[in-house]
Amino acid sequence: MKKKSLSFFSVLLLSFVLLLAACSGGGSEAKPTNSDDVKTAGSDIEDATELSFWTFAGTHADFYANAAERWNEQNPDKPIKLTVENYPFDQMHNNLLMALQSGSGAPDLVDIELAKFSNFLKGDVQLEPLNDLIEPELDKFIPERVSIYEKDGNYYGAPTHLGASVVYYNMEIMDEAGVDIDEIKTWDDYVEAGKKVVEVTGKPMTTIATNWYGIWPFAAQRGSDFFDENGELTLDSKENIETLEFVNALVNEHKIAEIAPGNGYHSEEFYGFMNDGGQASLVIPMFYMKDFTTYMPDLEGKVQIRPMPKWSDSEYQSATMGGTGTAVTSQSKHIDLAKEFLYFAKLSKEGNIQLWTELGFDPPRWDVWEEPEMKEDNVYYQYFHKDIFDILLTVKDNVAGIQISEYTPDVLSEIDSNIMHKVLREQNATPEEALKESADTIRQKMGSN
Repeated sequence: MKKKSLSFFSVLLLSFVLLLAACSGGGSEAKPTNSDDVKTAGSDIEDATELSFWTFAGTHADFYANAAERWNEQNPDKPIKLTVENYPFDQMHNNLLMALQSGSGAPDLVDIELAKFSNFLKGDVQLEPLNDLIEPELDKFIPERVSIYEKDGNYYGAPTHLGASVVYYNMEIMDEAGVDIDEIKTWDDYVEAGKKVVEVTGKPMTTIATNWYGIWPFAAQRGSDFFDENGELTLDSKENIETLEFVNALVNEHKIAEIAPGNGYHSEEFYGFMNDGGQASLVIPMFYMKDFTTYMPDLEGKVQIRPMPKWSDSEYQSATMGGTGTAVTSQSKHIDLAKEFLYFAKLSKEGNIQLWTELGFDPPRWDVWEEPEMKEDNVYYQYFHKDIFDILLTVKDNVAGIQISEYTPDVLSEIDSNIMHKVLREQNATPEEALKESADTIRQKMGSN
């Protein structure tokens, strides 16, 4: 399998603005204001070692609390009392930066979102290497999912899912249009199928988000990205220009796609639109299964998952998107125990199976995809179909990774606020013009730092 290694840069000083933002979030000693945002396991066990955990996702908090309960059942000789605190996204990451730089106040374990992770790999890294947990079983992981948390040969984050991008098809619409989804092999096939869907049903083949979901999965699947392996900005590369031209054509030329209600795929507007059968298909990572089962109950039994159609100039059939790396901080007084628990909860075969059964995430360990526990009936199989992981196994050697830079947040901001808006909505800039303008803006920022 081909790997894309990540590029990270030398340490940058936190700006005064960032410090103020973090302070306004409550500082490293801030606590969640809602008691529902705190989950505790093992509080009834005498002499249990106390471990603290920060996250920004409530479902993750439940997952780790449940893992701690299982840990205590299986390890009565070294029980833990795990307190998981769920913070707002920006507050948690800002607080963590301050705590690690000040030398106090950090938790034992923490979830760090993919686009933020490079902020914690600058200078003297204050996270513990996880090589002893990962390297012995590295061949069991999809390599793109662990390499994104690596620097100088050390792995600092435990992945949460593969995040393989796929296509979800509404079979009521596809069948009405007379389209066989298994005949859609290329993006050209997808366009032709979309024209038939629109003609017969009057519904769009898909919708396009005006955030990074509208371009990044397509670009990465071509083998392109926003940065190269040396950290050089490639936002305005020929491949990315052609990719955005394709996306724009779906909306404004072929007219088989519309702008996503709410501009993205995680809004109440979009959930309602999709639930009501508003579009025929959706390109998004597999972790979106949880959104389907939670927010779109009327589509149960109507949706089929298939690999992304292929580009003519790329071997990749999917691309990993999104992600959260779980780390052990160097401030922990129980580093070894925290690492043992992290392996148990997320890196072990049992932990990866739980990522699927509890969260509906496609596990980053491919060797569990055929385990009997993965085939047991659950809400996801009931909602979709039984061969979900058979499909993943067919594409596992052709999954494109992504490059992450300290400037990735700047790129994503440009995509959200400028590029997609100018090209898709206002149509006052070509894909090449919009990408080059934003690339120049980011290069100026990179040059000034």
